[in-house]
Amino acid sequence: MTKKVDSRKCIVAIKVRGTISAKREARETLDMLKIKKTNNAVIIDNRPSFIGMLYRVQNYVTWGEVTKETLSEMLKKRGKLDGNKKFTDEYAKELGYKSINDLANSIANCQVEYWKLPNVRSVFKFHPPKKGFKGKIKKSYAAGGEAGYRSEKINDLILRMI
Repeated sequence: MTKKVDSRKCIVAIKVRGTISAKREARETLDMLKIKKTNNAVIIDNRPSFIGMLYRVQNYVTWGEVTKETLSEMLKKRGKLDGNKKFTDEYAKELGYKSINDLANSIANCQVEYWKLPNVRSVFKFHPPKKGFKGKIKKSYAAGGEAGYRSEKINDLILRMI
């Protein structure tokens, strides 16, 4: 028997464009992903269902694989608990982890799903990127814009938005 290798990766999706004149399917998909406002982000993994949802809204979001260092910074600076409380090391210890870095490592390795943690807001509210977006938000990343899949380059954008 062969073993099935778990090759899940942690993905961050950021909404970069408004949806006033978007199709109903795109608006509903963004609601399912819980990305309601511009510059909001969610942490998901690369299951085929999530990837299909991202391709459906690729004109409105950008996404890519996040590193554990960037994920740790996201949790420290922009992570929120219910009641608008900051994400702290004490909360990570309540969950059974040594620190936020340890929790970020397990989220990056897809051992824990972030949105399923108790008392955690699944959406990160980011600032607009420092020095602005490099391209047009209506064009795809491959065509010199900002929307769509950008692989490891998402880490640079996240660090500018934190």
